[in-house]
Amino acid sequence: MDYLVGIDLGSTNLKAIVYDASGRAVAQGTRPTERVNPNPDHPDWAIWKPEQIWQGVADSLHEAVSQLDDPGRVRGVAVTGMGMDGVPMTAEGEWLYPFISWHCPRTVPQQKWWLENIGADRQFAISGTQVWAFNTALRLLWMKEHEPAILEKTHKWVLIEDFVNYMLCGRFATDYSMASTTLLFDQRHRTWSDELLEASGIDGSLLCEPLPSGTVLGEVHAKAAEATGLPAGTPVVLGGHDYACGMLPCGAFEPGVVLDVTGTWEMVVVALDEPVLTPEVRRMGPFIDSHVARGKWCAMGGAVAADMLEWFRREFAFEEKQRAEAEGGADWSYLMQAAEASPPGARGAMFLPHFAGSCVPVDSHSLGAFAGLRNIVGKGDMLRAMIEGLDYQFLQLVRAYATGLDIRPERFVAIGGAINNPFWMQNKADVVGKPIEVPELDEAVPLGAAILAGIGAGIYHDEADAFGQVYRPGCTYEPNPQLVEKYAVWYDIWEQLYPSLREVNAALHGQ
Repeated sequence: MDYLVGIDLGSTNLKAIVYDASGRAVAQGTRPTERVNPNPDHPDWAIWKPEQIWQGVADSLHEAVSQLDDPGRVRGVAVTGMGMDGVPMTAEGEWLYPFISWHCPRTVPQQKWWLENIGADRQFAISGTQVWAFNTALRLLWMKEHEPAILEKTHKWVLIEDFVNYMLCGRFATDYSMASTTLLFDQRHRTWSDELLEASGIDGSLLCEPLPSGTVLGEVHAKAAEATGLPAGTPVVLGGHDYACGMLPCGAFEPGVVLDVTGTWEMVVVALDEPVLTPEVRRMGPFIDSHVARGKWCAMGGAVAADMLEWFRREFAFEEKQRAEAEGGADWSYLMQAAEASPPGARGAMFLPHFAGSCVPVDSHSLGAFAGLRNIVGKGDMLRAMIEGLDYQFLQLVRAYATGLDIRPERFVAIGGAINNPFWMQNKADVVGKPIEVPELDEAVPLGAAILAGIGAGIYHDEADAFGQVYRPGCTYEPNPQLVEKYAVWYDIWEQLYPSLREVNAALHGQ
């Protein structure tokens, strides 16, 4: 039996999962990802320590590999995880400064400079990237201004997945999907952009060579083998950005497949045959990144999702918490029972899910709101209105893709924490009016990395071959035709909330 290893560098946990060629997890290990706020003068500054990242990965690998009957059957390993965060390293592999976490706000001034001097439309036209404060290039500008001596000693600025690859096999490189997170990548030519490097004053020699995902970088060397338990000589293969890797085992490498990843955030992702880098698409809000599937790109739009439900739970679930303590169970289960008991339409209550701004169109000043409240509306109705509002937002993103990217959604596939909530998934199918598949996959993101390891190692011919071997249908939520008609009417009303409240929310923003 052949084994493949996917390493997932998440903001909460570092995971190593061993799969067989059919995509079934056979062993795994995990360690926490430890975010640190080390500077008392700047308590909001956040970092990851490189030594903790590597030790956590090594320990997770050791735990997983020790469970195998024959570790010599591991045919390849690949890394996936969060984007943007990087570490300056010398040519000898010494790290010179911690990873600045994507949680850290220190580069907001650099973001402002970038928008004023390069501009959102020009940036998007080259890289497909929206300018966020944690983008890699802004970290480089911050280092140039505040830690120039460190930058002078730096041989390569190494993104977090690429750091682990280097620790495994000793080679500096990155893949196209990770390069897409930097602000410096030319999407059409899949090279570093001379124009953006010149405009920003960033030294292009600091950046790792970009290569396609699935490229074999090297082999696990003796020191890494001792630390991880992986056999020396195991091929190390380029993985990619987490959401793009998660698309592979779901079949979302062909246009027409919509992947919905819902947890704290909801990400709606579709594959593209070519990058669409127009101002109109930028104003819709998605990123246009290189896919981990060869010859493909992908559009990813996202918005805060379950984090708003957690807010409701935290602020309004006192009774449910007491009941859970007295009767057992979980407060969340009692809340969902109340939401499900509310009639469709939530007795006229509606929710605008803009706690972190609007995603279509992009408007960071928009705020969340309840509308239609009356004295017949209870707690369960308000929670149902929140779920319906999140699903209207999902439909809004899908329709924006259809219009701006000429995507015709044919299949909807869902992964992420929300798939464990049948009520939410059924409501989503009723709102969008299409069946939603929830495949039986063992952690889609690290499985996608393992697929890339398998392609690099020759276990799979390509993405389609891998998908055919690992995909296992789970359950499908079929839309209720009567509710589809009702939600179509309610959606038209819901779409009026944002323009009606835009000026009010702009005035309230920052108060």
